[in-house]
Amino acid sequence: MSQDFYFLLMPGFSAIGFISAIEPLRVANRFRGGLYRWHVLSVDGGPVLASNGMSVNADAALEPLKKGATLWVVAGFEPLKFSTPALERWLHRLDKDGVTLGGIDTGSVVLAEAGLLDGHRVTLHWEAIEAFKESYPHLGVTQELFEIDRRRITCAGGTASIDLMLDLIGQAHGAALAIQVSEQFVLGRIRPRKDHQRMEIASRYGIRNKKLVQVIGEMETHSEPPLSTLALAQSISVTRRQLERLFRLHLNDTPSNFYLRLRLEKARQLLRQTDMSVLEVSIACGFESPSYFTRSYRARFERCPREDRRRQGDGREVV
Repeated sequence: MSQDFYFLLMPGFSAIGFISAIEPLRVANRFRGGLYRWHVLSVDGGPVLASNGMSVNADAALEPLKKGATLWVVAGFEPLKFSTPALERWLHRLDKDGVTLGGIDTGSVVLAEAGLLDGHRVTLHWEAIEAFKESYPHLGVTQELFEIDRRRITCAGGTASIDLMLDLIGQAHGAALAIQVSEQFVLGRIRPRKDHQRMEIASRYGIRNKKLVQVIGEMETHSEPPLSTLALAQSISVTRRQLERLFRLHLNDTPSNFYLRLRLEKARQLLRQTDMSVLEVSIACGFESPSYFTRSYRARFERCPREDRRRQGDGREVV
């Protein structure tokens, strides 16, 4: 019997997250016959424009789905812009009917806003995680590639959709088929869900010093409130002067400047992906003075926070 997967595409959805979910199903059918059927839905039944400008035709609008089906909400930037009370009511009906609900990329935000992720492990694209935590502090969000928690399945999107589908194929039809499908995509290995979404710190910054990697990890974890340079040095058992030498030698920077850039990058994500006020963003990123936050932001991005939010409101570049 074929398994039915439905994909609700929200305007501005991630094309790579969607296609990476479809292709493993297609290849699985190629090797084993009709294991999977997939259907594309949109809120109004019409075509949906992806974030890359590609248009995808929908098979139907919001319709009843049979028990045992799986619905994936696929979104990108501004996932709630086109979410409506009618959509949330439909999702709740599906849940009552026994449909498994999933989110790809920021599709998890749509499910969270509808109150359908309470008590479940959740993941989504790493760039949206900080904003998600601010908006839904009661939910346990992870940075895994994907999460399968009873009738809730969430995924970081991008190529992680391939890993998720390979995992589901392996669970349903055996590891041999999952490996056979993965080889068609020239994958060196099937990544488990606990693999990192982002490159390791050492790879991102081109550094090998373990103490420096450790202290950058501390910086990324503690933005509210930020740790002092002395506290950072103590966390890796070096003096403040030794820490400053490490940054100067390996990154040609100071710990304070590097830390400031990390916090400003987080602030930019929150401005672009939440409705938090500029004041709330500044506090969430460890800036005690809104004027200092604005000056630092302008120096880093060549526009003040409010200008950046207005400029990004109509359309954002895919990263």
